[in-house]
Amino acid sequence: MEKNLDKKSGSYRERRLEDLLVRTLKTRPLVYLNGPRQVGKSTLAERISAYGEARFVSLDSPLASASAQSDPVGFVKSLPADRLNIIDEVQMVPEVFRQIKAAVDESRRSGGGTGLYLLTGSADVMALPRLAEALVGRMSILTLLPFSAAEYRGTGRNFIESLWSGSLSYRKYGNAGLADVISDATYPEIALNHEINRVQWFDDYLTTILQRDVKTLADIRSPSNIVQLLVSLAQRAGSLLNNASVMKETGLDAKTCAKYKGLLHNTFLTFEVEPWTKPNRLGKRFVKQSKLYFSDTNLLCHVMRRSLPEVLKNDPPAAGHVFENFIAAEIMKNVKAATGFRVSHFNPSGGREVDFVIENADGEAVGVEVKLGESLSDGDFSNMRTLRETLGERFKKGIVIYTGNELALFRDGMWAVPVNYLWE
Repeated sequence: MEKNLDKKSGSYRERRLEDLLVRTLKTRPLVYLNGPRQVGKSTLAERISAYGEARFVSLDSPLASASAQSDPVGFVKSLPADRLNIIDEVQMVPEVFRQIKAAVDESRRSGGGTGLYLLTGSADVMALPRLAEALVGRMSILTLLPFSAAEYRGTGRNFIESLWSGSLSYRKYGNAGLADVISDATYPEIALNHEINRVQWFDDYLTTILQRDVKTLADIRSPSNIVQLLVSLAQRAGSLLNNASVMKETGLDAKTCAKYKGLLHNTFLTFEVEPWTKPNRLGKRFVKQSKLYFSDTNLLCHVMRRSLPEVLKNDPPAAGHVFENFIAAEIMKNVKAATGFRVSHFNPSGGREVDFVIENADGEAVGVEVKLGESLSDGDFSNMRTLRETLGERFKKGIVIYTGNELALFRDGMWAVPVNYLWE
């Protein structure tokens, strides 16, 4: 069972996704809560059960799994129809998907309430076609990721929502302590217990993913090739994804490379940020490549076989990529706990790239640039001005996140924003 309890203090770290999950269960008959292993999905699901009577069963249990596999119809029918049923690690027994569909449809016909099922799983729904096909139109999908910096510190802050809901104003922050912040924004178990050997923990974590989850999703004869791909991608975190270069380095053909890369995404080890390519008033054209990031920056450093403090102190080029990966992961953690936001990167042909464009449901946009440095100049906003010219009225503000301590306006809705803003 996944736990994110501090063994020393016994405290629970509130997850920003909890409120959204509760609201969704009130309006939808079925919710699929997915995310990486060991991020606290089971703990969060158990907390949800405290809002009312619920039945919790984990298909990670050999006995429950065997029971569901041998008689999926009887397994689903044995679940109470008058309360929330939480089925943990549902991808372990795909035979139950059709039976859950039948139960949801029957509840709809009989006028049953919402919040009938909460499913959790360590695989993206797109990696489970039988689940997606069976429950399309009946299911809301939410994603829980490792701790954000704000979640670890218990500030309850979602900086994405703050960017949209409030105006910025001058403020001075203290020293961020970047190495400690990144180190704590990770999987709950190692964030809350500093006595754990992280090298061993991550080695064990990857072994579990490759030997269990990957084999559940696909027939892979040589998991070591996936590790080789992961190492290759770690050198490219924050860069435009050049598949030809990756294939040349790993020796994988196009089909195998795409398959393995999909498995890394579907088990939430990595993710891609797609390019912004909308029609625009300047008629600009854009590169079509995505940018790749790791869902956890500490995992990125582990795969690189680099110490985070050492990288930040001694290797400025690598530190810049690590810092950008941290910001990308923080953006995704906060976006997944909100609704209606889309993230892309702005990269017009000929240059003037902006690292991230965050759009709301109305198409309004905030630009985000990342600079590892304690000071900024007007030139650091030149690409943001191109974004503003391209978007016109849809451009609401542009921020450059840096490691200095002053939140200050440069000009025309463009702000220097200390990294502390993400959690303070």
